[in-house]
Amino acid sequence: MTVTKSCSVLLAVASAVTAASIAARGPVQSGSQQPDWKAIEDETMRHYQAVLRLDTSNPPGNETQVADYVKQVLDKEGIPAKILALDPKRANVVARLKGNGSKRPFLIMGHSDVVTVDAAKWKHPPFSATREGGYVYGRGTVDDKDNLTAALMTMLTLKRLNVPLDRDVIFLSEAGEEGNSNFGIQFMVQQHFPEIEAEYCYAEGGGVTRISNETKYATVQTLEKIPRGIELVSHGISGHGSVPLKSNAIVHLAGAVSRIGEWRPDVRFNETTGTYFRKLAAISPPEVAKYYRDVLSTDPKVRKAADDWLLENEPRHSSMLRTSVSPNIFTGGYRSNVIPSEAKATLDVRALPDENPAEFLEKVKQVVNDPAVDVRFAAQNTRPAGPDARLDSEAFKALEAAATKIYSVPTLPTMSTGATDMAQLRAKGVQCFGIGPATDMEDGPKGFGAHSDQERLLESELHRFVRFNWEAVTAVVRSK
Repeated sequence: MTVTKSCSVLLAVASAVTAASIAARGPVQSGSQQPDWKAIEDETMRHYQAVLRLDTSNPPGNETQVADYVKQVLDKEGIPAKILALDPKRANVVARLKGNGSKRPFLIMGHSDVVTVDAAKWKHPPFSATREGGYVYGRGTVDDKDNLTAALMTMLTLKRLNVPLDRDVIFLSEAGEEGNSNFGIQFMVQQHFPEIEAEYCYAEGGGVTRISNETKYATVQTLEKIPRGIELVSHGISGHGSVPLKSNAIVHLAGAVSRIGEWRPDVRFNETTGTYFRKLAAISPPEVAKYYRDVLSTDPKVRKAADDWLLENEPRHSSMLRTSVSPNIFTGGYRSNVIPSEAKATLDVRALPDENPAEFLEKVKQVVNDPAVDVRFAAQNTRPAGPDARLDSEAFKALEAAATKIYSVPTLPTMSTGATDMAQLRAKGVQCFGIGPATDMEDGPKGFGAHSDQERLLESELHRFVRFNWEAVTAVVRSK
């Protein structure tokens, strides 16, 4: 692949800093040295800003810009790296540090694409990586060029310190996570799985929660819900709008959507969510902890009261309890004086991993309960269901220990209500754990979170996240 001019300039700056940092530390003799965190912080920020300044909005993606940059950083350190692409403009990068083979490989990954932007709504240009007030602003700061940069720095540091490894450590910069996984993880799993096959994987999906500038707890995604669309299509008789008809397709569809909106599928727990609510109750104020404990109750009345409270006050937690259904698109009609013969609504279904799709569709039909409305699945889902990652595993215990050491907080396993590219890996038997840096709970509602118009990350939390990655990864891969 040809490196763009902008990549070359950014790389030259970063390489100069890297060389200076290495020279300052002197030659690496063995794997016993500790990282020079000050030098690593300077380099981390340069790589972070470099990849943030490359516009990889998806669509169209153009992730090869990042792939070229990252590959040359790895090449310069003598870390073998490959560019693999379904589309030349949408490349992935795989690199590998060889271990002694006594244990199966370990995969660390981040995605190089970002969601699109409306630049007019940004205070700072979305691809400027502006530093202001201790924050870095830009599209991708928390989704997902933070994970990408932390994984890259972990690879570079393992190599420079010549850390002896029981496992191969694999780095993956993947394309297409934001809606086009056929270019990224799907392509890698289907056509190049031996390149990334591993026992464990750390990727996006978790984080550390700060409230009023104080870290409270870390979450590690060990499971995720599976997205699936359902369409409701109502049929009626068309006619002149001046003569209302009982068969009006809009009216029938509105009734069906209303019934779906009032319906809450049953509460069902798995190992991850049961552990999450128990641990969350243990660290929460008493007036809130009550609801986390009550929702676990086997008493239907106690559970329902807690469930009602969560829906009203913490809808994200309500979604974690069940397969969720949200009517998000409603279309029908083309003139105000014409009764349409058809109308359609699209439901966003986020299914528990063990949900039976056919049985759930039948439940939706029963709730709709209208012969004038067809209920059917939308386009085929491409994210497969997978099992919980094991909470007694070496990889999860390493994350718990790292969260205690770096953040002084407990760790809660969580089931993501959204989707990540770990789903395809879990389906292939890889135990995957989603991690992320510390962010303020208040940031999202204020418009500073992922996918927002002022996406940002504290510089200090980027650096803590790199150290967290280092602690967790080396605990699992270093020769004992």
